[in-house]
Amino acid sequence: MSKAPDFWWKKGWSGAAITLSPVGWLYGLISGRRMQTRAKGSSKLPVICIGNFVVGGTGKTPFAIELAHRLREEGYKPGFLLRGYGGRSKGPLLVVPDMHNARQVGDEALLLARHGPTIVSADRPAGAKFAELHEIDILLMDDGFQNPALEKDLSIVLVDCAVGFGNGLCFPAGPLRAPASQQILKTDCLVLVGEGSGAENAVHLAGRRGLPVLHAHLRPQPNEDLEERRLFAFAGIGRPKKFFNSLKELGYEIAKTREFSDHHRYAEKDVQSLLTEAEKDDLQLVTTSKDMARLSTSDGELFRWITASTAILDVRMDIDDEDRLIALIREKVRKLKSTA
Repeated sequence: MSKAPDFWWKKGWSGAAITLSPVGWLYGLISGRRMQTRAKGSSKLPVICIGNFVVGGTGKTPFAIELAHRLREEGYKPGFLLRGYGGRSKGPLLVVPDMHNARQVGDEALLLARHGPTIVSADRPAGAKFAELHEIDILLMDDGFQNPALEKDLSIVLVDCAVGFGNGLCFPAGPLRAPASQQILKTDCLVLVGEGSGAENAVHLAGRRGLPVLHAHLRPQPNEDLEERRLFAFAGIGRPKKFFNSLKELGYEIAKTREFSDHHRYAEKDVQSLLTEAEKDDLQLVTTSKDMARLSTSDGELFRWITASTAILDVRMDIDDEDRLIALIREKVRKLKSTA
């Protein structure tokens, strides 16, 4: 996916939004109807979907990681299921971090595999059946909220409080993957991430349906390698500016930034340019964990060089209402067992 345009996140009708609105209306109509269709497959395992209403990142992967750790403390054996966006493998495949690379399974799968059994499958029902063969008793599906292929037992939808629904239009006129009024019908729990008033519309829709609304925060983790250095920050994620702002909030000095498209597959010319500019201006390179997953699993001397030369700003998700969320999951699992 290419870099999200800035007009998506601005309230009101821009010229580009007006031009693209007929296509967005048609896209929204099709995707909204598709969401309401009956699921094609189901799983013997409880399936918890972690999704969002819009294109781009809201912290789904850090949320899935944090939730998996908490579920493990509660005695569950969680596993992850995802499509493996950016990877070639169609699966079903159990990801082994030391064996697979981002070109095969995608960057998100490599990050999740460090925290539990992770299955990549373009066919999600097939991936869920594959998960039943492993030491997994609850399945966390990273993304796939709009995809009706696999029946979900609980859909947790994250909303970034800084931007919310953006301009409120559907792709490509805006960031929504389907009309919000359609998506909320498939939502079981809303999680507001961060601070700001951008999520007011989401809260209003959730309130009309009586949905639980929880809160969470992405916490950048300080890195001593970045202290007293002038930084060259680069990222190929949904919203690179959010990454840059996180660095500034920690008090680091950013001298230069570069944005790439989401899940950007770095070429040698990209790496050479980054290394050359950093050396010329005596800058410390810094990027995200997802970008490093792609760089560190690519072949070639230049990739080894930039991996060794680049610092990472890690983030973790703090779920404010974690006990309430676990209670929702426990109740859902209990009901599923009683009807099995």
